[in-house]
Amino acid sequence: MMKTLLTNFNQKSFKIGMFMKTSDPSFVEIASLAGFDFVILDYEHGVVSHENMQNLIRAAYLGNTLPIIRVAEINESNIGKALDIGAAGIQVPQVTSKEDAIKIIELSKFHPMGNRGVCRFVRAANYSLMPQKEYYENANKSAVIIQLEGKKALENIDEILGVKGIDVVFIGPYDLSQSLGVPGDIFNDKVVKEMKAIVNKCKQKNMLVGTFVDTKEGLDFWKGLGVQYIAYSVDVGIFAEKCKEIIGNAERQGRDTLEKD
Repeated sequence: MMKTLLTNFNQKSFKIGMFMKTSDPSFVEIASLAGFDFVILDYEHGVVSHENMQNLIRAAYLGNTLPIIRVAEINESNIGKALDIGAAGIQVPQVTSKEDAIKIIELSKFHPMGNRGVCRFVRAANYSLMPQKEYYENANKSAVIIQLEGKKALENIDEILGVKGIDVVFIGPYDLSQSLGVPGDIFNDKVVKEMKAIVNKCKQKNMLVGTFVDTKEGLDFWKGLGVQYIAYSVDVGIFAEKCKEIIGNAERQGRDTLEKD
């Protein structure tokens, strides 16, 4: 069952995924079949229940797509349950300090890396059918992704990046834009400057860095600067935009027909 984000993921690699707010496993399965490397299943802003989250994870694993769960906050229960049901990793929002990062590692790893609560009668351990040693070793390979998205994180960036056990540093451009006084303007010079600074610091430390984009231009821009873990938009947003495009095309076609008549 265990697959890891970091397997064959070196500094020259690139992974693309999307945020998913759906509670329908079919949509996760479609994303997997389409070829996304990962999906970020969202507890922070999504409406999915914990019980149903298991089915979303199963759907991701039907293909070769890694299910990453974005937890709502730095919380022992949230992190432990996400990993217990088989997430390949956790993504934690609003990390602002070295202490935050240390706490996340402690809650997401077993000894000797951390102090995660132990229960092997969970899906991630094949409901106790997986040998204990194998389970604990595999579990400690799950990815830890931290989101930096505010002024406090920028002020503490060097200390945060010095914490051992962080696998991916994810820059949240929208929350960052708000903290810099330009809400929603993610390509404002202020935002781009700070994001580039984080990308460069991560490169210097050979750390994987990621961000969110919702346009092809954004994808090309950040990929060109060496960002390796990119979440392209959100399932509901992609669906909404496509619906709007279809209606727009139909209306234009109708107008063209009337003009010809």
